[in-house]
Amino acid sequence: MTVSTENALERPRKRSGRRRPGRELVVEAAFGPPARALVRLLLPLRVPPPAVVLANAAAGLLAAFAVARGQLVLGAVLLQLKTLLDNADGQLARASGRVSLLGRYLDTEADLLVNAALFAGLAHATGRPWLALGAFCALTLVLSVDFNVERLYHEVRGEVPERPTRSGSPAERVLERIYGAVFQPQDRLVRAVVSRRLARILPSELDSGRRREATLPYHDSFSVVVLANLGLSTQLAVLGVCLVLGEPSLYLALAAGAVVLLPLLQLRRERIARRVLAR
Repeated sequence: MTVSTENALERPRKRSGRRRPGRELVVEAAFGPPARALVRLLLPLRVPPPAVVLANAAAGLLAAFAVARGQLVLGAVLLQLKTLLDNADGQLARASGRVSLLGRYLDTEADLLVNAALFAGLAHATGRPWLALGAFCALTLVLSVDFNVERLYHEVRGEVPERPTRSGSPAERVLERIYGAVFQPQDRLVRAVVSRRLARILPSELDSGRRREATLPYHDSFSVVVLANLGLSTQLAVLGVCLVLGEPSLYLALAAGAVVLLPLLQLRRERIARRVLAR
């Protein structure tokens, strides 16, 4: 994803101040209420939001270690703790007026680090390293498409995101460079595919009004809803269930298989745009 402030701001969508067109149901039902209660406890203590990010990363890394050792139930519990903290850090930042670019970079990069460690632990626990690698790549792609599809949904509707505070600190600059190197290629790839597929549908001679009529439904809320419910909180909840059942390989198969939904959603979007043009 790009190294710009706007992209760093928006990647942790579950904690964004802007209302999503779709909800991640696991967050709404299970993690949102306790996260809000935790924020109320932390606010008077003046806990810095990046400390909560580091705590959720620590819980995730401990979960990965537990899974690698075969302590699957402990890993499942730690993952849910990680998700709770992950849903609290942005709420705490907004409630305390301390939303920062450093915190957003740290949050995104910590999630990626934990995911890599977690799938390495799953590879060790299951003895299926290639399936674990495929599932990790699939999850990374799904999360990247989720981020970009939602961002494009808002962009075509002229919705401007909030901007976090830039401190210019050395730590922020380092995290910004890492962010650009790791995520920018993903964003460019996803956006290129989405844009080119739409360009193939829209005739070059089409006037701006008709072009917008087809573009808005192409960037549809249904896709945002589906992808939101393939988000990280949902993924870790499903993984937790599989770990408690003693079936970590089942989660790897589910995570790898989720990527099949991406071309299906894309074909649906294209069909909707063509239908609008055919009217």
